[in-house]
Amino acid sequence: MSAEVAIRHSYGNFSLDVAFTAASGGVTALFGPSGAGKTSIVHALAGLMRPNQGRIVLEGRTVLDTGAGIFVPPEKRRIGLVFQDARLFPHMSVEKNLLFGWRRSPVRAGEDEIARTVALLGLEKLLARAPKNLSGGERSRVALGRALLASPDILLLDEPLASLDAARRADILPWLERLRDIARIPIFYVSHSLDEVARLADRVVLLDGGRVTAEGSVFDLLAGLGAEKPIGAVLEAQTGEIQDGLQALMFDGGRLLVAHAGEAGKRVRVRIGADDILIARDAPRGISANNILPVTISNVRLDGPRAEVEMRCGRARLVARVTAASVSRLGLAPEIAAFAVIKSVTVEDS
Repeated sequence: MSAEVAIRHSYGNFSLDVAFTAASGGVTALFGPSGAGKTSIVHALAGLMRPNQGRIVLEGRTVLDTGAGIFVPPEKRRIGLVFQDARLFPHMSVEKNLLFGWRRSPVRAGEDEIARTVALLGLEKLLARAPKNLSGGERSRVALGRALLASPDILLLDEPLASLDAARRADILPWLERLRDIARIPIFYVSHSLDEVARLADRVVLLDGGRVTAEGSVFDLLAGLGAEKPIGAVLEAQTGEIQDGLQALMFDGGRLLVAHAGEAGKRVRVRIGADDILIARDAPRGISANNILPVTISNVRLDGPRAEVEMRCGRARLVARVTAASVSRLGLAPEIAAFAVIKSVTVEDS
């Protein structure tokens, strides 16, 4: 099952015209600049906005079809919606907040499911508290639990971490990873943070000016994105054994050596910054870098004094940000064999 979305809508000087799908059980990130149409899509999915034209199918159930005159109201769509400010009921305890949607759901979760959700989000010790006595990260986790216990067909997370500081975001991201790994429904994740998208998403829909500019796997699409600190690669890897204090991460294209990343056989997600990839025409010798990957250059994009060099290592896509002078001096061009020297990597659970 999946979510199928096709929307056309105009208001003021802005027009939205998008179409895409999302697989069940995965996270689809809606990513783009302010004004790209992300919030309008969320509102259309939730039934908070009725598009001029469109069709939305959620887990096999048509909730919008303007051609057939179908518009299922928000309260009957079985949507779990989490906003950036959590929006908990201040007069209710955490437990009563969690069960608010559950009481109104046409398909109620059993006691085992309630206990599993509470444990998943680490809320066992918070049930008797009032929202005013919770941290920002705790409020976000309660909002997630409330949405899940409404037994939704789809979960919408609209900038859920935007109001949190860096420490609180770091606290809640592991909970979102756990949610991603066990959820059996489509999750749409809206964020302005490229790091969040790289860490959590399975698929990415890039939006600009109310249009879909690209969509695809997070492992293919994010490399090269980001103005200040562009992403060089997002890889899925498996941990190997530790030798000489370093652990091998095997991916489709080779291996990376890192400090301890977990027990052997564990799936992890690896992020590499575009500024952390150097390019050599010949295999470097006598250098301290542990990771040197043979690559084939697939594209070179010049932008004034800077350049982005796209490379393939097996099926993995890497993008290095270098100077235009380096491109000229090394003679970098498509189909040329080279070596990517990786200075540092970030490893997280996959």
